[in-house]
Order: sequence, then C-alpha cells, then structure tokens
Amino acid sequence: MGTRPASRVQVSPRAFFIHRASKMQKEIAIKTTKHDEFLDITPRINRIVKDSGIKEGICIAFCPHTTAAITINENADPDVIKDILTSLDKKIPWEDEYRHSEGNSAAHIKSSLVGCSESMIIEEGKLLLGTWQSVFFCEFDGPRTRKVIVKLSDSEK
Repeated sequence: MGTRPASRVQVSPRAFFIHRASKMQKEIAIKTTKHDEFLDITPRINRIVKDSGIKEGICIAFCPHTTAAITINENADPDVIKDILTSLDKKIPWEDEYRHSEGNSAAHIKSSLVGCSESMIIEEGKLLLGTWQSVFFCEFDGPRTRKVIVKLSDSEK
C-alpha cells in the first residue's frame, strides 16, 4: 500500500493582501524672514488634507533641510515659541567652538534636536491636533526660501 501524499494548499499572494493605502504628496513653499523663527503651517497642511478628500488617514510633514525642522507645539500663547527659541539659543549658541566651516553648526544641531518630520492623524477630513496645538516650520538659519513635503495616506482605500 502506498502512502498518500500530503495535501498541498496553494495560497495566492493576494490572500495576504489586507489593505493598500492610497497616497498623495504635495509641497509647501516657505519664505522665512528671520534668522530664527517658527511659522505656523497648520492651515496650509489642513488645506492639503481638505483638498485631498481624505477623511481618515495619516499625514506626514517632512522638512528636507539640515538647518530647519518641524514641530508640534502650543500656538495660543506666542511666548511659548519665544521661550523655545530662547532656550535653544542658550543651550546651543550661534558662536562656539564649532568645527563646521560654514559657520552654521548651531542651526544643524537645533535641526537635529527638534527633528525633520511630524506624523499626524487625519480624522474627519482634518488634522487631529490638541486644542492648543499647531504644526510649526522651524527656521534656524534664515532668512531663506524653504519647502515642506506633505505626504498623505488614506486609510479608507
């Protein structure tokens, strides 16, 4: 008597396909006017989200510059931003014993500490932010013309 071969179940690669989000990418042009400043870019990002038609998903704001950054913080009291900038200047002064030949090491350090991106939830067609939160572009070596790349992912598709 022969042995029966083991059953072979063939699984299509599609069987493991659960969800593939659709994606969209836009660019925001920013012109800074000061050496160090925070600019609220929340309305511009919300406009991109609204225009996309995405109701539920993820938004990433990315800064492709090594002397600038993106952060989320309070926008109700402008002194919060002033305090952040003042504190960064105290801890990372413009003039120090830096070795970088361009003379903007402080801006590079601040950019690394603050970070080059923020991820946000899109809910009901807009950014899900706390009551006092805004998304800020952080300039540390201006004035300059900059850009922020906004990438959206629709979790409903």
